[in-house]
Amino acid sequence: MQDSYDVVIVGGAVIGSAVAYFLTANPDFNGSVLVVERDPSYVKASTSLSSSSIRTQFSNPINVKISQYGSEFIRNFADVMQVAGEDRPDLNFHPGGYLFLANTAEGEQTLRENHAVQRACGADVVLWDQDELARAFPHLRTDDIRIASYGQSGEGWFNNTGLMYGFKAKARAQGAEYVTDEVVAIGRDGAQVTSVTLKSGAVIQAGTVVNASGPRAALTARMAGLDVPVEPRKRTLFVFDCAKTPEGSAQVNQGRLPLMIDPTGVFCRPEGRFFLTGCPPVEDPAADWDDFEPRYEEFEEIIWPALAERSEAFEAIKVVNQWAGHYDFNTLDHNLIVGRHPEVTNFVYANGYSGHGLQQGPAAGRAVSELIIYGQFRTLDLSEVGYERIVQNRPFLEKAVI
Repeated sequence: MQDSYDVVIVGGAVIGSAVAYFLTANPDFNGSVLVVERDPSYVKASTSLSSSSIRTQFSNPINVKISQYGSEFIRNFADVMQVAGEDRPDLNFHPGGYLFLANTAEGEQTLRENHAVQRACGADVVLWDQDELARAFPHLRTDDIRIASYGQSGEGWFNNTGLMYGFKAKARAQGAEYVTDEVVAIGRDGAQVTSVTLKSGAVIQAGTVVNASGPRAALTARMAGLDVPVEPRKRTLFVFDCAKTPEGSAQVNQGRLPLMIDPTGVFCRPEGRFFLTGCPPVEDPAADWDDFEPRYEEFEEIIWPALAERSEAFEAIKVVNQWAGHYDFNTLDHNLIVGRHPEVTNFVYANGYSGHGLQQGPAAGRAVSELIIYGQFRTLDLSEVGYERIVQNRPFLEKAVI
């Protein structure tokens, strides 16, 4: 490890490693990159504990385009990210699609408005009435459904840690350095950050500092005398088995079931021979940094009743596993924050993904690298989700947050 780097990235999970990859992959960048990761096992990282899905069904064009790029990147991942002499890093992408259901006039209007945005961006999404929905997925009870929105391609789920480790391996092969340590202080001289101090005692000079520290983003920002409205919010996921699985019964997509979002907010998707499910919590306070205790009651009280109501196949189910992870939750508007601090311009935010970090990681990593190399976004303009909106208390509107 050197005593000075052009770019120091705080956090080495999927976002930090994506930034490191895109920097070192760009022939216009010849600087040095250090990634500081406090726990290289990543056992409690949001990346490792996520449901690892990707969708284009958002209400804002920026989010749609971010995921379209992410979907393309994931499809080509094995070729692009292969390291010489190593196996191809296949993410086992499962193109199951997303299925949003609406049973109110307001919900129907939202899906129709979202669909118009998605189609304008070229997303492969269709709207179905009740009869079309019932034909496509005959296991569902559809009597209360007014409309459904279904992603026919470009949506699904994949290997979450595979994405992270693939970025990391390729970034290291391209010259990025990784160190197992923890940033405990950030030096600052007026409007510039100058260094990071590590728990080991090392002081590293830094030309640019990238905050990619997930749910701990606010702690990292405060070390530089700055702030960001990001806090850990706990989400519990359950894996369940069915007495009689409906997987294979779909009349579309070769029988594969999608990730379904019920009007109650409960979601469910196939996970091998099992199913993965979760729901928005009734109460959603900030979690303690080290609190990963699942909310076991959510399955019995919220999830099972909703699923049993939606499908006879989900009446006889049993939990076989559960875990809790943390969203890096943006309390202003539940959307990513990517950009420089407007005053301390060599401090760059890559935070606040609020559950969308895996699918938005490729586009965010590319965007941060462009800011550092060129001083501006070059491929996809993410100015709307920059830090300026935080200062101005101007939320970035996205209606399709789950």
